[in-house]
Amino acid sequence: MTIQTPDDIQKLAGAFMRSRIVLTGWGLGVFTALGHGWCEAGAVAEEIGADARATDRLLGALCVLGLVEKKEGKFRNTDVALRWLDADSPDYLSGLGHLSNLYENWGTLTESVRQGGTVLDPDFDNDAKRAAFIEAMHRRAKKDAGELVGMLDLSKTDTVLDVGGGSGVYSMAMCRVKTGLKAVVFDLEPVTKLTQNYVEQGGFSGRITTKPGDYLRDDFGSGYDLAFFSAIVHINNYEENGQLMRSAFAALNPGGQVAVVDFVMDEARLEPEFGAIFALNMLVNTRRGDVFTEGEITNWFADAGFVDITRKKTGPTTAMMLGRKPQ
Repeated sequence: MTIQTPDDIQKLAGAFMRSRIVLTGWGLGVFTALGHGWCEAGAVAEEIGADARATDRLLGALCVLGLVEKKEGKFRNTDVALRWLDADSPDYLSGLGHLSNLYENWGTLTESVRQGGTVLDPDFDNDAKRAAFIEAMHRRAKKDAGELVGMLDLSKTDTVLDVGGGSGVYSMAMCRVKTGLKAVVFDLEPVTKLTQNYVEQGGFSGRITTKPGDYLRDDFGSGYDLAFFSAIVHINNYEENGQLMRSAFAALNPGGQVAVVDFVMDEARLEPEFGAIFALNMLVNTRRGDVFTEGEITNWFADAGFVDITRKKTGPTTAMMLGRKPQ
């Protein structure tokens, strides 16, 4: 990003205003209240339980942002808002609740930098925030899970341990690719209760099971052909991730694979660009989380005993690191 003038700085610093407008409109259900028709601000306010004048001003701001239209004193959704922001649409962005939670958390960034970690109480003690997070991760992963799983060699894989697997979205994608494959989603007990609902809705109850536990404290079990970690290592510190890879090595059958999908930073920790920003997200929201370089991930693999370590690009900002347990 090139910043050249004071106006550029002002615009960058003020970007939070537009973000908050969109998240407030979504959170209040404005787009769902508007639906397909033209509505007066007062009717929308009554539907969402808000002040009429304030709702009118919010709708005006949403017009300026291109999500709502106004004509003869009435408002309606644009086609974009109708598709992505109306809760009655099949393409509804249900994961924006997590972004709204993050918006609040990022207000503590200054103090997090001072103290070297989060100053927040653990969000996952909150059922609503936990559910919003899992839904956001499920929706984000669902659109590219099939393509990502296609990069794995599952020809000799019959059993998968999906560590911190959340909704089980990647386990379901693997089951779609290979008939007979079975997976275990290992996650915290409150999360696995949500996992079971996603798996049932996906039609994989007979092939995907859950294993409640803390991956830093509890045993992984054994007999797996693949240990899969997606968006997990950035939650932990360097030493903890080394421990995770040792646990994965012990859980795998000879010849089994480990796969880590995450931001894989260059040695300067500036590329990919979003990874550098995401490092601050982990500073704000976790006590130990960070982003890591290819060299650091390779060290975890090698120290645990993995060989044939390779890297595959999985998207604009993420990559997959692979290793194999010797026969």
